[in-house]
Amino acid sequence: MCENVEMISQSLLVPSLLLLLLPRASGVTNVTNSQELSDDLYQRIAAELNLSETAFITRVNPSENFTTGSRFQLRWFTPTTEINLCGHATLASAAVLFMHKKNENPKLVFETRSGDLAVTQQGEGYVMDFPLNPPTQQDPNDFRDLIKAAVGNHPIQDVYLSPQTKKLLVRLSDSCDRSVLTGLKVDPVALQRSETSGRVKGLIVTMKGSPEIQPGYDFYSRYFAPWNGIPEDPVTGSAHTVLGSYWSQKLGKNKMFAHQCSSRGGELRLEVCAEGRINISGEAVTVLQGTITL
Repeated sequence: MCENVEMISQSLLVPSLLLLLLPRASGVTNVTNSQELSDDLYQRIAAELNLSETAFITRVNPSENFTTGSRFQLRWFTPTTEINLCGHATLASAAVLFMHKKNENPKLVFETRSGDLAVTQQGEGYVMDFPLNPPTQQDPNDFRDLIKAAVGNHPIQDVYLSPQTKKLLVRLSDSCDRSVLTGLKVDPVALQRSETSGRVKGLIVTMKGSPEIQPGYDFYSRYFAPWNGIPEDPVTGSAHTVLGSYWSQKLGKNKMFAHQCSSRGGELRLEVCAEGRINISGEAVTVLQGTITL
């Protein structure tokens, strides 16, 4: 098989690779929902690119193209598996369509494993309408080994689990300085060894921010998902569907400004909305454009 697939890399402060499967023109293979590449090939491409997530966009309506269409199918693959939700790759997908394909619609809707996800332009950035994933409080002793592997002997204040996303949220004590979070040396192998039940596929470590000090972050976080082939994700929209719910309750506010404290780092603006939704806002920058021949 020899197919040309346009590749555009975008960034929500960090790279998130996208493959646009284009309609038949100038020797490019027509790819519609009925003519998608195989799941095995999707996975092998993601493994070869070896980024946190690789996103694949395909057309829903064969009579439309990437400029005229308003609905697309979107799938995300880590280097080891397909996942149900990814924030920065969704934002980047919309940015590619708006900026590079000059999509003429004010809103794009992506059909995904997590249902329909809408993205709209707002100034120089984009707003994603995502499902809110409220976590429930847990007994820390049920995850003692995992917590120990993640934060060592640092004091913790809360442990919550989102059963929908299988993300465990561990909140550091308010007595901890931000340097405790940024200084954590988390061994992904130790995390996997400490949690084999299947209840957890991602670990969020978070702490209260300092909104009174500029730039005014309401909370900080880091995210680790070695169970899905991601030792640490630089910026994670899906984790903020859990964090947004948790911190909205704890802080008593619906609009929040968050910072993910990976080595690259990233800012997210959140708004918890009615009917179990959350708006996540960010910007995108093109860092690479090219073609893959299969």
